[in-house]
Amino acid sequence: MAPRRVVITGLGLVTPIGIGAEAVWNALLEKKSGVTRISAFDPSRFQSQVGGQIAGLSTSNAIPKPYRKSIRVMARDIEIAVVAAYEAVKDAGLKTRCMVERGECDGEPNVDPTRFGANIGAGLICADLNELAGALATATDENGEFDIRKWGSDGMNNLTPLWLLKFLPNMLSCHVTIVHDAQAPSNTITCAEASSHLAIGEAFRTIARGAADICICGGAESKINPMGLMRQELLRRLSTARNDDPARACRPFDAARDGTVISEGGGLLILEELEHAKARGAKIYCEVVGFGASSNAHSWSEPHPEGRGITLAIRKALDDAGLQPDNIGLIGAFGSGTVPHDRSEARGIRAVFGDRTAKIPTLAIKGSLGNNGAGSGAIDLSVAVMCLKNQTIPPAVNLEQMDPECGLNVVQGNPVDAPIDAVVSVAYALGGGQNAALVLKKI
Repeated sequence: MAPRRVVITGLGLVTPIGIGAEAVWNALLEKKSGVTRISAFDPSRFQSQVGGQIAGLSTSNAIPKPYRKSIRVMARDIEIAVVAAYEAVKDAGLKTRCMVERGECDGEPNVDPTRFGANIGAGLICADLNELAGALATATDENGEFDIRKWGSDGMNNLTPLWLLKFLPNMLSCHVTIVHDAQAPSNTITCAEASSHLAIGEAFRTIARGAADICICGGAESKINPMGLMRQELLRRLSTARNDDPARACRPFDAARDGTVISEGGGLLILEELEHAKARGAKIYCEVVGFGASSNAHSWSEPHPEGRGITLAIRKALDDAGLQPDNIGLIGAFGSGTVPHDRSEARGIRAVFGDRTAKIPTLAIKGSLGNNGAGSGAIDLSVAVMCLKNQTIPPAVNLEQMDPECGLNVVQGNPVDAPIDAVVSVAYALGGGQNAALVLKKI
């Protein structure tokens, strides 16, 4: 039996430049930045003090009233995913249990829960340091030293019994599937910045092989916490030269870039079998036609200098789609903003597209957003979907002089109108070596 065709019918974005696909799209066209000095905690003792922070996140407005008590066991990453799921379901016009219980649609759900799956990428969720420190403070002896006996008798009693459930990566998918009653296969992928693309690719495969009719997929993460900042700082990946000018700190592919910027955010997409989408009269953005993944097998922390894994992932995705490099009208680059990663990615892309690389428009949006971790790829892909729909490409922010060693045709200055029939979107993990590529096609 031939694989079933898979389309995208809903987009849900939660980012530092807006919540909802339309808000994010307009902000990108207007070249807005969501990178500011970090205010969630005091960053003054760190070398990098800037990040992308989400304003106005309201989880209670994205779930049924009886479920609101569960917010107490949601880490920031989980809340981002839950809000993104609500935005995606609403955009797709799905009547899930959540939407019915919230009174946002009439009648019964129009989704068979046993055919509704989920694949969500997640990062390493940071514990609530204030909560943990408060509990540890009650587990010290008379000399102020940690006492394991007092931790067992006193310290743990100062943590909620369900404390650990706030920080398990699979809890993003757990809460989303409960809220929307998605009972088909559910999976969690934790491969850093590659997580979203890998999760979307798995959802694509799940529907194509007939195991589900609809999947909600993508990823979310918040790196806006001391541990998230410290981890990236110790690995020397962060911009430190523009603490006094946050909006200009993240500069993918720019000759003057000095690192990436931590951020938070995510995106969830609704993937749906084509005939199922048609039968319910769904709005169809585009078709997912190819998926490829690879591993660098080179280093857990450094990219392959020639981007070999990027090349392999793109070639696999194009082969899966039955397309040639000449068929691609837009490249969705990951563009983290570090010198070695940008050059590795650019070389990997050029190995596929050759001399034509300099002519194909390239999308790079992290100058506006920073690095959203496991949520980055889903945001990138959702923006690529909107480029395909609108036949317009938003410009990169902070790209003033292209690094000559990158050689990509990144759109800069003003939005560009361009005929686009097919897009390849790329993602890679800054640590771990995973790479992934997805191909979208106009339908």
